[in-house]
Amino acid sequence: MTLPRQLTLAFEHSPSLVGEDFLVAPCNAEAAGWIERWPDWPLATLVIHGPEACGKTHLAEIFLALTKGRLAAAADLDRLDPLALAAGASAVVVERAGAELTASAEQAFFHLLNAAREAGATVLITAREPVARWPVRLPDLRSRLLAAAAVAIGAPDDALLGAVLVKQFRDRQIAIDGSVVTYVLPRLERSFAAVRDFVASADHVALVENRAITVRLARELLEGG
Repeated sequence: MTLPRQLTLAFEHSPSLVGEDFLVAPCNAEAAGWIERWPDWPLATLVIHGPEACGKTHLAEIFLALTKGRLAAAADLDRLDPLALAAGASAVVVERAGAELTASAEQAFFHLLNAAREAGATVLITAREPVARWPVRLPDLRSRLLAAAAVAIGAPDDALLGAVLVKQFRDRQIAIDGSVVTYVLPRLERSFAAVRDFVASADHVALVENRAITVRLARELLEGG
């Protein structure tokens, strides 16, 4: 008898974003240090920039929990009231800045920075690229952003990539053998995004094919087999 393939239920995966789960390493220690030192910042606005999946959102979530702050996506600012967003807030987080914004979103961004300053609120901004590379057309906004403190999250080393690999499997309630980590690390692109994509693929294949995540499965994924 041929058994049917296991039915895959697409549960939404939610990574752990609590402070204790953030993995501090040389590439992100400066950014983590800023979050830890709040509210004793030398400047009221901080930009954290770095590649996809490097931990910017994780740090932003930790910051929001620490400050009881408010969150907005940069692209949504023209649909929000900057004064209301900043009023009474200890901090505001603007995520995914750096992409081209509409003229009204840029105006709202500038008004938000002014409103936060008036309210005494600190502002954390996350982006992939440093401010100098952002396509900002509004001179006043560009000037204000360039005056902010900026911290980069750099490329991860092997120790951090291995820890991130284990953590992302753990977030999915999966324990993997150290031999899998040892096999995967030298064969994977050196980026957080590559780790995230590998974990998602391995989890999916293991679920669909009812297999454990082993070196053999990892080899098949990495070699395209």
